[in-house]
Amino acid sequence: MQAEGFDDDGLSYADNGGRIWTVSAVKHVCYTVEMIDDLFRPTSTAAAEGMAGASYREKRRLVVIDRNVDDLHGKRIRRYFELHDMRATVIPLPSGEACKSYGTALQVIDAMEEFGIDRRREPVVAIGGGVLMDIVGFAASIYRRGTPYIRIPTTLIGLVDAGVGVKSGVNYRSGKNRLGTYAPAETTFLDRTFLNTLPSRHLSNGISEILKMALVRSENLFATLESVGRDVLEDRFRGTTPDLESAAKWILTEAVHLMLEELQPNLWEAELERCVDFGHSFSPTIEMRALPSLLHGEAVSLDMALTTAISLRRGYLVDDEATRIYRTMADLGLPLWDPILESRGLLLQALADTIRHRDGKQRIPLVTGIGRYEFANDITDEEIRSAIHWLAGASLEYSKPGAEQIIR
Repeated sequence: MQAEGFDDDGLSYADNGGRIWTVSAVKHVCYTVEMIDDLFRPTSTAAAEGMAGASYREKRRLVVIDRNVDDLHGKRIRRYFELHDMRATVIPLPSGEACKSYGTALQVIDAMEEFGIDRRREPVVAIGGGVLMDIVGFAASIYRRGTPYIRIPTTLIGLVDAGVGVKSGVNYRSGKNRLGTYAPAETTFLDRTFLNTLPSRHLSNGISEILKMALVRSENLFATLESVGRDVLEDRFRGTTPDLESAAKWILTEAVHLMLEELQPNLWEAELERCVDFGHSFSPTIEMRALPSLLHGEAVSLDMALTTAISLRRGYLVDDEATRIYRTMADLGLPLWDPILESRGLLLQALADTIRHRDGKQRIPLVTGIGRYEFANDITDEEIRSAIHWLAGASLEYSKPGAEQIIR
């Protein structure tokens, strides 16, 4: 007799000459993202409580830290653990996209094994940029089929992008994040004071992801970046005046909130049309080919510049909107052009890889007005060639001080 539906436990059984069991289960996911300044100041208890909550009785922690961050902040971080009676084993790792490999993930797994980590009660603590968090998240997710971890991003791109989602991964051969998992951290602490020691180029690198969210989701966020974004960058998000403090906090809060609004309903990416993929259709291939000359956010900026050109030439944007976009990108220290874009074959390869990754369709977000978007599935080779040619000329105009118009 054929059984119909599921019982209360999500299990169905059918006997139609053979035996078939169908299992249905749902895994609840809950994680916390908390903004807090100066997380490791001696009197702050937030980090200590977050790393040693009620479910974690042990007083020792394995801490994986970016080597550069360790050089700059390692002493005070170690001192913090000591003051809060936590025994920290600190493992510095090299940083940078070139280090984002399976071999580096194995170093983290070796450290977990040697530490003798209790995967139920001892979360690994990751302190560093987006690359390090991806590596640690990936290692934690495959060690004993899932070990809890805590993220403390120290770069702007980590604060607003890599630190708030659930994806982890490492590069494989020429593929960016080709090996990966969905592995939410239990808690992410966002501490903007780490940005004080971040090189200016890396601040611009991170604001690329903020600009991405503004262009597809928020005209207000874009207007703020347009008017005071450069001042906030030059102030390193420190908030040295009341106006800069208000702007810095609002920009970060709004960017994180918009990102989480987009990610939360689609954490496992069952829906492949994602506006957060704006700037991420051509950039993965560009970034991997250009290593180490381009940072992630710079590759994203080139992608946004190219697809904005496509939107303009399709009539999705008017000249004034495109002018504002390109001018703001330039003001924020983001590249509008790189010689790698002259390789049309590379861009076509990137498009083919994107189509394969998105189940046979382009699903490329195009801006249709500042804060609005739609998905395209019909971008042609000729359209890409024409947009590259146009962008090469337009980008020269924006390298000139006081440029006000895009020359069509």
